Amino acid sequence: MIRIQKAEDRHHADHGWLKSSFSYSFADYYDPQYLQFGPMRVLNDDWIAPAAGFGMHPHREMEIVTLVLSGLLEHRDSLGNRAVTTWGEVQRMSAGTGVYHSEYNASETEPLKLLQMWFQPAERGLEPSYETTRFDPASLRGRWVPIASVSPEAGRVAHVHQDMTIYLTELEAGTRAEFRQEAGRRMFLFVVEGEIRLNGTESLGRRDAARIEGETELALESGSGATVMLIDLP
Repeated sequence: MIRIQKAEDRHHADHGWLKSSFSYSFADYYDPQYLQFGPMRVLNDDWIAPAAGFGMHPHREMEIVTLVLSGLLEHRDSLGNRAVTTWGEVQRMSAGTGVYHSEYNASETEPLKLLQMWFQPAERGLEPSYETTRFDPASLRGRWVPIASVSPEAGRVAHVHQDMTIYLTELEAGTRAEFRQEAGRRMFLFVVEGEIRLNGTESLGRRDAARIEGETELALESGSGATVMLIDLP
């Protein structure tokens, strides 16, 4: 089964300094259709104004993965970590038993665009931790590149404490990508940029998503090119 969520059907919130689109119920927005998908609980598509952001606030028992699409994201936390990340880098924070952090646009002049995802951990009571990892954007062309996974690679693939993997790929115009999955697992597909045709039947554009169950093979085709994120979930 493939269930499509069009970009325009997401909930949109505009706070001036922050513009967000929610793929799942979040904060004051509640939709029983979009509470979670397997362990995936949040996907927020955020635009943050220059020098603006979120002050120190708490999290518990959640794996938080942030992919910066453009701009500079500054992270600080109660563990003593501080980092500034941009496109080609990933932030992973395991909130575990409890942590405070802040997130700000580190630029005084340019807006910040990011995707932030929350996942329930496979085990509660973990020690809080944080890391920044890096991938080569050029390596995305024509292949699925893991950027966060239960099977980490130091400095390159962030360690998520759940049986899952986040992949990115870039399809050039007129090309095709395939993904094969074990039976009984879920896939969440998100078009970051561009457009694709999924399994020859479903057309998805920029920021459209597909929640996929009961399928073991995916075929993606793009006439004009696309950047796509795929999350393999239990």
